[in-house]
Amino acid sequence: MAALESIQSQLPLQDSIFNTSTVVAICVFFTLLCACIIIGHLLEENRWANESITALLLGLVAGLVVLLVTKFQSSRILIFSEDLFFLYLLPPIIFNAGFQVKKKQFFKNFTTILLFGIVGTVISFCLISLGAFVLFKRFGFTTLTIQDFLAIGAILSATDSVCTLQVLNQDETPFLYSVVFGEGVVNDATSIVLFNAVQSLDISDIDALTALKLLGTFLYLFFTSTALGIAAGLLSAYIIKTLYFGRHSTDRECALMMLMAYLSYMLAELMGLSGILTVFFCGIVMSHYTWHNVTESSRITTKHAFATMSFIAETFIFLYVGMDALDIDKWKASKASPGTSVGVSSLFFALVLIGRAAFVFPIANITNCFKKRDGTKIEFRNQFIMWWAGLMRGAVTIALSYNQFTDSSGSTSTRDSSLMITSTIIVVLFSTVVFGSITKPLISALLLQHAKPNTSDATDNQSLEDLRLLFLEPGEPSGEGNSQPARKGSSFRLLMTHPTSTAHYLWRKFDDKFMRPVFGGRGFVPFVPGSPSGAAEAAEHTP
Repeated sequence: MAALESIQSQLPLQDSIFNTSTVVAICVFFTLLCACIIIGHLLEENRWANESITALLLGLVAGLVVLLVTKFQSSRILIFSEDLFFLYLLPPIIFNAGFQVKKKQFFKNFTTILLFGIVGTVISFCLISLGAFVLFKRFGFTTLTIQDFLAIGAILSATDSVCTLQVLNQDETPFLYSVVFGEGVVNDATSIVLFNAVQSLDISDIDALTALKLLGTFLYLFFTSTALGIAAGLLSAYIIKTLYFGRHSTDRECALMMLMAYLSYMLAELMGLSGILTVFFCGIVMSHYTWHNVTESSRITTKHAFATMSFIAETFIFLYVGMDALDIDKWKASKASPGTSVGVSSLFFALVLIGRAAFVFPIANITNCFKKRDGTKIEFRNQFIMWWAGLMRGAVTIALSYNQFTDSSGSTSTRDSSLMITSTIIVVLFSTVVFGSITKPLISALLLQHAKPNTSDATDNQSLEDLRLLFLEPGEPSGEGNSQPARKGSSFRLLMTHPTSTAHYLWRKFDDKFMRPVFGGRGFVPFVPGSPSGAAEAAEHTP
C-alpha cells in the first residue's frame, strides 16, 4: 500500500513484532474516531449535522491528506473489505437496533414494513434494472452484461438503515422511525437475497418458473432467518433463567448475551441465510425475555455496551466509506472525464428517485384504503418523509458494488466496471450528505410544527380495555358497577374489526400464560444473594 509506505518512511519506527502498516492504519482510524466523537458532541444542537455526516466528511478530509502526502499516488490505508463490513461492523448495529426498538410500535406497523421492505424493494429493483439496461445501452456501455444491469438494480435498491438511525428520532416520530428503519432492515436483506440470486442466475434459461423460484427462495430465507433469530434469543433467555449465572458472576451473563447474539448472525451466514434478519429478531427477543432475566447491574451494562459498540461501528463505517471514496486507483482505472462521472451518477440517482417513488406512494395509499379510522392512515406528509428518508445509500450499496465489479484481487477488469464503482460512491456520498442533513429540518418543518396532540396511548388503552370486556367469558361481570354478565365476543370477529389491537391482546395472553413461565421476561427478577437491590425487587414480585 503506497500510502502507508510513504507515511512509514517519514516515521522513526523501531523494529516491532507488529506489522507497521497495521499499526499506522489503526492509529489513524482511532484518531479519526476520537475526533468524530468530539466534533459530534460540539454539533449536537445543530439540526443540519449528525455523526454520520461528520464521519463521512472527516473521512474525505483524511483521504485527501493521505493523497497529498503520497503526491496523488495512492490513498489506501485500509482496503474496503466486505468481510470487515458484513462480519464485524454491521452485526452490532443491527442487533442494537432490534434490542432498542419499541416493539409495540414496530409490530403494530409490521404489515406496512413488510410491504415496503419486500414488495417495494422488488418494484425498485425491476425499475432500476430496466432503466439502467435501456439508458446505458443507448449511451454506449457495451461491456456490461444483463447480469450486471440486474446487479445494479439490486445494488441501488439497498437503502442505508444505518444512517436512518442518525436522522430519525424514535421518540419524536415513532411511526416514521419504526416504518423507515424496519423497512431498511428488511430492504437490506431483500436486496442481498436478490443480489445473490442474480449472481447465480443462468441468463440463457429464464422463464416464469425462475421468478417463482426466486420468490420461494426469498420466502424460505425470510422465515428461516427470522426463526433462527427467535430461537437464538429464546435459547439465551432459557439458559440464563435456568442456570442463573448472576449467583456467581454478572460478567458471565453479559458475555453470554453478547456471544449468543453474534453467534446467531454467524450461524445464519454459515447456513446461507440472512444474518441481518436473524440478528435483528434475536435482538428483539433478547430485549423481551433475556434482558429481564439478568441482574440489575447486568441490565445497565448490556444496554450501554450494545449501544456503545453500535455507535463505534456506525462511525467507523462512515469514516471507512469517506476515506475509500478517494481511492485514486479506482478513479484512474475508470478513465472517465468529470462530466461522464457526474452524468452516470446523476442517472443512477434519478433511477433511485423514480424507483422509490414508484412504490412508496402507491403502497401507502393502498394500505390507507384498508384503514377505517382517519387517525391510522398515512398522511401525504408522512409519505413524503418516508420517500425522502429512504433515498440515502450507504456501505451495503458500496460493498455489493465491489462484489459485482471487482475480481478476487480487488481490481476491476474493465473501464466500465471501474466507472460503476466510482459512480456508486458518488451516489452514496451525495445522498448521505445532502439527504442526511436536510431530513431533520424537513421533519421539523412538515411534521413537528403541525403535530397533533398525542392521544395514541390513551386510544390504545381504551381499545384494549374494550377488547378485554368483549373477551370475557359468559357470566363474568364486567367490573364497571354492572352486575350483568358480559357477552363474550367472537375472536375471529374481533380480529377482523380490530386486527392490530386484537392481535396484541391475544399475544399478551399467550405470552403471559405460556412463554414467560418458561423463558422469563418482565416480572421475573433474579435474586442474587448479598445484593440488596436484587433482594428488594424479588420481594416485591413474590406473591
